[in-house]
Amino acid sequence: MQTILVIDDDEALRETIGVMLEQEGFRAVFAADGRDGLEKLLLLKPDLALVDLRLPGMNGMEICKQVRAAQIETPIIVLSAVGDEVDKVLLLEIGADDYIVKPFGTRELLARIRAVLRRSSPDARKVIRFGEVAVDLERRVVLRKGEPVKLTPAEYNLLVYFLHNPDRPLTRDMILNSVWGYDAFPNTRTVDAHVVKLRQKLEPDASAPRHFLTVHGVGYRFLP
Repeated sequence: MQTILVIDDDEALRETIGVMLEQEGFRAVFAADGRDGLEKLLLLKPDLALVDLRLPGMNGMEICKQVRAAQIETPIIVLSAVGDEVDKVLLLEIGADDYIVKPFGTRELLARIRAVLRRSSPDARKVIRFGEVAVDLERRVVLRKGEPVKLTPAEYNLLVYFLHNPDRPLTRDMILNSVWGYDAFPNTRTVDAHVVKLRQKLEPDASAPRHFLTVHGVGYRFLP
């Protein structure tokens, strides 16, 4: 289970984010001020940290600087309010991986979290193989029996999501939130249509899939 540290002095927002994270299978840890947050970040080395820009004790930019100075590579998403004077380039230069402006929807935040986790995953620099297929995640190249397979961006993103969640029952809503994210709202038929495409392009026999399996009443399961 991946751990996400939430550093924010807004108790209601912490609780909202915590509920969302736990519903999505993450472990949530909290800090209400900058110094406590930095201490927990350095001690726990979570999989990702959400850091508010304005914090009592120590602000979000200083947390980013100190974490990177300590050679800790934990991905950081900075949370900033609408009125904050934020130099976005500077934020990224001092070590933030992304930023999101309040108020934001939980669906948008979840999409950002998953995107940053995918980019920072050790698997992001590997070639993952299953059956007759090899997926080079760094080059975004998919081969079947050594021959390139053309996938649309949505098909490729769906494939990567399956690769990162092997042998796990995934609901259509989970897939929609993670693959299509907050800026598009397709219905669950979109998931079904794209799974059919992956089966046609990557399964030995699309009519009897071995890897992209239907879990009746739930959604899908990927078996490498």
